[in-house]
Amino acid sequence: MTFRPANKEEIVSVLRSANQRKTKVGPPDLSALNRIVEHTPEDMTVTVEAGVTLSALQSALAQRGQWLPIDPPNPDHLTIAHLLSANLNGPRRFGFGTIRDHLIGLQVVLADGRLIRSGGKVVKNVAGYDLLKLFVGAHDSLGFIVEATFKLLPLPESEHFVRARCGSLSECRQVIEAVLDSDVTPVVFDCHNNSDEREYFVVLGFAGTYEDVDWQLGKAATLRFNEAATFDYERDFFSNDLSKRHRLSVLPSRLTEALAQLGVSPFVARAGNGVIHHRADLESSVSEPRPNAPTLLLQKVKDTFDPLHILPDFP
Repeated sequence: MTFRPANKEEIVSVLRSANQRKTKVGPPDLSALNRIVEHTPEDMTVTVEAGVTLSALQSALAQRGQWLPIDPPNPDHLTIAHLLSANLNGPRRFGFGTIRDHLIGLQVVLADGRLIRSGGKVVKNVAGYDLLKLFVGAHDSLGFIVEATFKLLPLPESEHFVRARCGSLSECRQVIEAVLDSDVTPVVFDCHNNSDEREYFVVLGFAGTYEDVDWQLGKAATLRFNEAATFDYERDFFSNDLSKRHRLSVLPSRLTEALAQLGVSPFVARAGNGVIHHRADLESSVSEPRPNAPTLLLQKVKDTFDPLHILPDFP
């Protein structure tokens, strides 16, 4: 059952009732919970309701020269609740980390209807148990996120993206290794083909002061990064059929080896992190077996937070 609450109290009421009746509840539509509760520019923190879209939040923060350094696909439609519950990220993950790294406080409605808060509204906060990261990436299986507090960063003075064109994956490997051995510190470090042609691109992004970005662009040019780049490859890849997208994680040192096993299928890879998004046929492609997940531990956590299993199951 999916429902559309007008406020947090309605979520509390629905979950209390479902808990008493032992009936399953689907994730709520949080579009009505769309307020920016508190933005403190001098502390570089913001507290928002979970129905706010990422795009709306970034627009509001930009008015004060700040931003949340997270860039997953489709920010116009992506709510903070979904961003957190699915632990989403984008190309700037290499330089800025994941959403977990910027989350400092969380308010969640548990399965029994309790409204709890973990963390705080300041960056240096050590009160209580650090439970908030349990809910990031839990896909609403432990509770419904209704409010979140993040630490922010100043908007960079300058940001530029460049790419190196490669004719083979072995050439890509050489370029990637050259970047890792150099003095450049990109915030974006991607590799993609995003087509059925055997042509590959390594993409670097630099952000910071004008002087720093200009210096890094000069260094990158000596490593064959002579073409301007955009994020069109990211937008095009993630705007297509969801059912045909797959994710594979490998050691960064084995990235091109794993890509070679995918054939000519379109892919977007985080070269610095070893995360590959691809459209290969999984039945015909060869990939590393996924290590056994700690199912017993996951089950114990689920049973602790949702003993009657009325919330969505972890996918």
